[in-house]
Amino acid sequence: MKRVYADYSATTALNEDVFEKMKPYFSLEYGNSSSIHGFGREANKAADKARAQVAKAIGALPEEIYFTSGGTESDNWAVIGTAFANQKKGKHIITSSIEHHAVLHTFQYLEKQGFIVTYLPVDQYGLIDVKQLEKAITPETILISIMFANNEIGTIEPVAEIGKVASAHKIPFHTDAVQAIGNVEINVKEMNIDMLSLSAHKFNGPKGVGALYIKKSQRIDNFMYGGAQERNKRPGTLNTPAIVGLGYAIELATANIPKHNEEILKLSLRLREGIEKIPDVRLNGHPTLRLCGNTNYSFRYIEGESLLLSLDLKGIAASSGSACTSGALDPSHVLLAIGLPHEIAHGSLRLTIGKGTTIEDIDYILEALPPIVDRLRFMSPLYNDKECKRYV
Repeated sequence: MKRVYADYSATTALNEDVFEKMKPYFSLEYGNSSSIHGFGREANKAADKARAQVAKAIGALPEEIYFTSGGTESDNWAVIGTAFANQKKGKHIITSSIEHHAVLHTFQYLEKQGFIVTYLPVDQYGLIDVKQLEKAITPETILISIMFANNEIGTIEPVAEIGKVASAHKIPFHTDAVQAIGNVEINVKEMNIDMLSLSAHKFNGPKGVGALYIKKSQRIDNFMYGGAQERNKRPGTLNTPAIVGLGYAIELATANIPKHNEEILKLSLRLREGIEKIPDVRLNGHPTLRLCGNTNYSFRYIEGESLLLSLDLKGIAASSGSACTSGALDPSHVLLAIGLPHEIAHGSLRLTIGKGTTIEDIDYILEALPPIVDRLRFMSPLYNDKECKRYV
C-alpha cells in the first residue's frame, strides 16, 4: 500500500543534511556550551553560528535571538514576559480569535491574573481588520499578538500593516510565525515586529527546539529562572545538537522561498482542483492570501474524524486541524470563528504538503478521497435526509 504524508503543518521530516550537521554534537563535540574549556567553547561556537543563521533568516541581529524548546515556549515567554514587564503601564492586551492555543490559552491565563484581553474577530477568510485593531487600542494597551499565518486554514495575516499600527502607537507587537518560516519571506525590522516565535520541526529541523526573536529595546521578564544562559534571559543547558540543526534547517528553508512556493503551489492547485470536483465542499481560508502548501476543506454531511481514519487506512496521513488539539471533541475554534456552523466545522479536512510531496502523491489522494466521501455520505443520516428532500 502506498503511503502519503500530507500533514506538513503538524511536523516535517528531519532533513538528512541537517541530521549530518547535528551528529558530531551528540558524541564528539559534546561539551556544555557554558563551560570555559575547549569542549565548551566548541559547543558555544556552534550555538553562536546557529544564532547568526536564525537572525539572518528573519532580518534580525544575532544578539536578538534566544533559543527555546519550541513554538509553545516562545509564545508563552513573549506573551507572559511582556505582559508582566509592562503591567505598570496598563493591563490591556490584544490578540485574534484564531490564534494557536499556545497563544490563546496563555491569554486566558493572563485574564485570570487581572489582564483585560480583546479577542479580535476575523472575516470569513480568517483575516483580521487592521482598522478594527487600531480602534481596539487604548492608553492601557501593552501588547498586540497576532499570528503570521494560521496553522489550520493557512490564511496569512497583514503582518506588516499590523506592525505599522503597533509601532505608531508604541505598543510591542509579537507574532507567532511557526507556520510562516520557510513559506513567507520575513524581515522583522521592515515589518515592525518586536517579537517572533518559531519552531525548527516545521521546516525540516529537529523537534524540541525553537527560538524567540526579541528586539533589543523590548522590555520582557524572564519566563524561567535558574541560570545565566542566553544572556541571563533563558536558563538551562543549551541543546547544542538541536540548535545546530535549527540553524542549518532555517538557512536551507529560507534560501529560495519564491522557488519553493512556485513548486508547492502547482501541487496544491492540482489538489484543490481535484477536491472541488466533489459536491458540497468548501475551501476554508483565503483563496490566495494563504500558505501555498495548506489546503483545508469542509465536506458537508460527514465527520472529519471518520474521513481521517478512512484516509489513514489508505496510507494517507492528514488532519482535521491543529495536532495540539487532535484529542478534542469540539470543532475547531478557527472554523467556528470564520462563521462555519458546528456540523460543517466537524467535517473538515486539512491536507498540507511540502518539499517531499510528489505529483503521484497528489493523484493518489485524489483517487482515494472521492470514494471515501461517497461511502461516508451514504452512511450519514444528514446526507440521506438531504437526498430525500430532493424528491419532495
